[in-house]
Amino acid sequence: MLSLRDVRKTRGVGAQRYSLEVPRLELQGGQHCALVGPSGCGKSTLLDLLALVLAPDHAQRFDFSTPQGEFDIKGLWREGQQTQLAALRSRHLGYVLQTGGLLGFLDVRGNIDLSRRLLGLGNDGSVEHLAEQLEIADQLRKKPGALSVGQRQRVSCARALAHGPQLLLADEPTAALDPLNAGRVMQLLLKQAHKQRACCIIATHDEGLARQAGLSVLRISCRRDADGGVTATLGEVRA
Repeated sequence: MLSLRDVRKTRGVGAQRYSLEVPRLELQGGQHCALVGPSGCGKSTLLDLLALVLAPDHAQRFDFSTPQGEFDIKGLWREGQQTQLAALRSRHLGYVLQTGGLLGFLDVRGNIDLSRRLLGLGNDGSVEHLAEQLEIADQLRKKPGALSVGQRQRVSCARALAHGPQLLLADEPTAALDPLNAGRVMQLLLKQAHKQRACCIIATHDEGLARQAGLSVLRISCRRDADGGVTATLGEVRA
């Protein structure tokens, strides 16, 4: 589904430089991985590259295969095809932000349904089904401010899944939760991703939780370079 070769992204210069290198990454439909590494190593940067919201500085290959065909992402960025990139993001990607990213003026139902409404998709029962499966069906009429942290994270997961994305990305979705709720949210999220055959990449600092959930591991390692800057490198997927 996603095929990356020699992808790089750099920010800053000298001692303030941070570079992320992806020598090779192959993601298949239905694959579930945890993205792990020390704080500040670039997990969020990699998710933003995969979410097509951040342009790579260099890519030998960055291909995204969808039911509508295969797309050369590096070429779309190079040619400034923002409309095409936005269309791919909205239809084929779901993103659970670390902060939740819910809209306070919408109730839970409106937040979950947002991705579907933006795509012009009708009511097929997905919102109610996801709310039931993620154990928030009794919260549909409430605003996000009336929910617990764990409930808000489950609403974010439901919203990211509601339009049936091919690729689900989650940035530390359990970081603000206690261990019991963290494990529960992780299992509920992965269960729904599995049902939808979505490829799922979850950035987490908790490798133990990831392995307990049965996730393969993508590890980012960092090194300090001669100029004082930092280079982070993504390794191979490991079971």
